[in-house]
Amino acid sequence: MSTEYLLGIDMGTGSARAGIFDATGKQYGFGSGEWATTHPHSGWAEQDPEAWWAAIVAAVQDAVKLSGVDPQAIKAVSMDATSSTVVFLDDQDRTVRPALLWMDVRAVEEADQIRATGDAALKYCGEGPVSAEWGLPKAMWVKKHEPEVFERVAIICDETDWLVNKLSGEWTMSVAHAAGKYFYDGDAGGWPTSLYRAVDAMDILERYPSHVAQVCEVVGQILPQVAEELGLSPSTLVVEGGIDAYVGAVGLGVAEPGKLALITGSSHVITGQLASPLYSRGLWGSFTDATVPGYYTIDGGQTSTGSIIDWFRRNLAAQSQAKAVQTGRNVLDILTEEAAKIPIGSDGLVMLDHFQGNRAPYFDGRSRGIFWGMTLAHTEAHLFRAAMEGICFGTENIVQIMREQQVPLDAMVVSGGATRNRLWLQMHADVHNLPLMLPAVTEGPVLGSAMMAAVGAGLHHDLPTASREMTRTAEVIEPDAEAHEQYRFNFEAYRDTYPAMQELMTRMTRHQTRA
Repeated sequence: MSTEYLLGIDMGTGSARAGIFDATGKQYGFGSGEWATTHPHSGWAEQDPEAWWAAIVAAVQDAVKLSGVDPQAIKAVSMDATSSTVVFLDDQDRTVRPALLWMDVRAVEEADQIRATGDAALKYCGEGPVSAEWGLPKAMWVKKHEPEVFERVAIICDETDWLVNKLSGEWTMSVAHAAGKYFYDGDAGGWPTSLYRAVDAMDILERYPSHVAQVCEVVGQILPQVAEELGLSPSTLVVEGGIDAYVGAVGLGVAEPGKLALITGSSHVITGQLASPLYSRGLWGSFTDATVPGYYTIDGGQTSTGSIIDWFRRNLAAQSQAKAVQTGRNVLDILTEEAAKIPIGSDGLVMLDHFQGNRAPYFDGRSRGIFWGMTLAHTEAHLFRAAMEGICFGTENIVQIMREQQVPLDAMVVSGGATRNRLWLQMHADVHNLPLMLPAVTEGPVLGSAMMAAVGAGLHHDLPTASREMTRTAEVIEPDAEAHEQYRFNFEAYRDTYPAMQELMTRMTRHQTRA
């Protein structure tokens, strides 16, 4: 019997990744393509969907070519993408403005307006402020500030929905995005029309794709012209996808209650499945059916993590950059090597990781990043270590809330960019005092997307089964109890920073927005 294959597509913040897998999780081919983000103003972030498509085409073509498999044997494709990346299209399915990227936090006033309604649907926001990252406030911002654009808009969707339409020609809205970022709740009857009416957003709701599709639902077949462009067969099934971090968790083997996933990249997300809903201050969710039907997805995350590391590399690493040029080595390897020589606590230097606002636990789009405690004795290596530590402290701030809410926390399965930095991984294990499990396939979202394709194609019964059958643990990083104790003082200093600076940062952000 011939082998059947699956294609997973992951749309991250700055790139597309595509992988070909079989039903056991074995990878046969991998490809990637990149795009750029523009930041027109402080707190803004936009991308061009046409650049997405060019990168996706390149990634899929490379994956198919490198796999060496017959395209006719690729039974299904599914996908994941960043969430709250909002796309606006006209009645010809053409984009009418750049997409508002998930990290765009311009819509703080609209988020406050939503919060002021007190609607029951706000339970998803963890009893705290509505995040300016979410899809509804962004759509409200466009309606208010770009009315001439809004008049041309026929479809408002999220990034996954856009890709489903590009592949199949069908318009759906993934329940992952609908529940996770637009307040949809299947347990409560679907769309919270009372909330949308309260903020005069019924005309926004009417522009969402009318069909809310379940994750793993077969939407249709790939369009013939698209199949030809990608190097696939037109008989390939297009299977409904979801949010990158949630799909990534499935790709790590976290598709049932009992484990949590730490998805690292431009941002960090801690997510998992619960058997019953939990609504808690400082966490998002629990989102009904947002990943696995019948379960509730819990979500806590940091807006800026890997993006801070990249920012540091580009702007504050002059000495390491020069050394990299001289030696031919990777600049991040040099930075990490030097940071490893700095003692725990970075000699009193603390970084607050709110460079694009805070997601959890404060949900504050007006907060901003800080380095404090600086002296003339501090070096580039101190700053870099403080940046890595600050990101770990931001994760621990979320982990502590999960502990308080009795969320199972025996271990975390980790994937993404941080897995390539051993120092950073050990920091995470030590700060959280938890073992980190590294899977054999660290690109969890790509594999998770292939799992959804496998379920849609009938190769696995459901996502928990696919997740168990298609994942394997490669390594476990154990925490150092002594190091954990050494980190505690700086963690407490980190945790005290936001409340001490919140008012001043809010004033400054409002001033910059008006400037």
